[in-house]
Amino acid sequence: QVQLVESGGGLVQAGGSLRLSCAASGTIFSINAMDWYRQAPGKQRELVAAITTGGSTKYADSVKGRFTISRDNAKNTAYLQMNSLQPEDTADYYCHAVVGRVVYGIERSFSYWGQGTQVTVSS
Repeated sequence: QVQLVESGGGLVQAGGSLRLSCAASGTIFSINAMDWYRQAPGKQRELVAAITTGGSTKYADSVKGRFTISRDNAKNTAYLQMNSLQPEDTADYYCHAVVGRVVYGIERSFSYWGQGTQVTVSS
């Protein structure tokens, strides 16, 4: 199996910064996209940032210029650097990864989610 473990959430004042980490472990042949999503109370889960194996990135309009996603392929770890945090960034942040695993000799893709880490930004 594969586990995604997030860390780095917490409470920060508006204008502050946090760095989230997502470490993947388990039976992994390859990791394709790694993404960060967030879900605020009463709202739907939304994509915050995504990064491919090759390093191509995309961001939600609301975080462009403030958040940076990166990954260390050797460590199977993705990061989300969050700067200039605002109260509206308050949410549970979830890591998601598309992982390639070999099943009966064939590589197949599986989707995994982390347990989430809470980010609270006070005004």
